[in-house]
Amino acid sequence: MSYDTATSARLTAEFSEIQARYPSARSALLPMLHLVQSVDGYVSPDGIDLCAESLDLTPAEVSAVASFYTQFRRQPGGTYNLGVCTTALCAIMGGDAIFERLSEYLGLDNGGTTPDGMFTLEKVECNAACDYAPVIMANWEFFDCQTPTSATELVDKLRGGEPVSPTRGPDRLRTFVEVERTLAGFSDGLADQGPSGGAASAAGLEVARQRGWTAPAREGKVS
Repeated sequence: MSYDTATSARLTAEFSEIQARYPSARSALLPMLHLVQSVDGYVSPDGIDLCAESLDLTPAEVSAVASFYTQFRRQPGGTYNLGVCTTALCAIMGGDAIFERLSEYLGLDNGGTTPDGMFTLEKVECNAACDYAPVIMANWEFFDCQTPTSATELVDKLRGGEPVSPTRGPDRLRTFVEVERTLAGFSDGLADQGPSGGAASAAGLEVARQRGWTAPAREGKVS
């Protein structure tokens, strides 16, 4: 099923807006795919065709890009994407246990979506938040220092329609399609909300200051 006339026209206009940000229109493909996900919830066949048409590419070329990056869904998913980091530090700090609890609680395997379309559960690679391990990313927002219990509590709050705030970033968790529009480069007005770091992120710097440590001077450096 192709897009209706209004949706096709809106996407085409916004594709052009995205392409205008780049010296080469083809560089706009990644944010264009995020924009498709903001409409369809995944990179749909219709979205692939429209991206290809807009950039004078083949659908195969667009699909090759969409299938390479893990943020792009190739099938419909949940309103909330729960990504549990199970890489190294998060894993040994409890990430594996969190994933196992959520998998049992939601009845999902890795990459699965609940029948009501509310949650998708997946294992994710490092989210560069090791100082707050173990971490869950819900629609790409940070939920730090999690436990199996706090993870199921998060699910319960979302199911109950309660307001949920990420540990860092905006003061409310938005839906997957809302976040995807932001990732396409359209401002949501929330960029300045909430903290982006915390004491754990600066702990090493503080120790260095207390002990008078400095980085060694680089040979040949021009001051």
